[in-house]
Amino acid sequence: MYYIYELSSTYIIGKPDRNGVARPDHRQSYKTMAAAKAGLTRICKAESLLPTDPNYALYRYGIAEASYFHSMIEMQVEKTSYMDKTKKWMEPVNTPYYCSPSSETYWSM
Repeated sequence: MYYIYELSSTYIIGKPDRNGVARPDHRQSYKTMAAAKAGLTRICKAESLLPTDPNYALYRYGIAEASYFHSMIEMQVEKTSYMDKTKKWMEPVNTPYYCSPSSETYWSM
């Protein structure tokens, strides 16, 4: 399994919407490297920027295998518990909001 991720924030990037904007989506993965490269090509074409532009998708996004991404690349952020404001921990940036103990949704399930 492979991910397309933003190099600066390490958010996993989803498919471009009809406006050509690729947004973070922690559920998006690709079975092969070729499929991930094709997805990155679709993002490049949807954004309609010139390859000389520094915001061009090939300069902003990378592709990594899932286990390598989670162990070596993915950034961690410090979170505070919703129930006990004194508890702090580090959590991956791609953790869904409803799965994080820092959200009310997590505690109300």
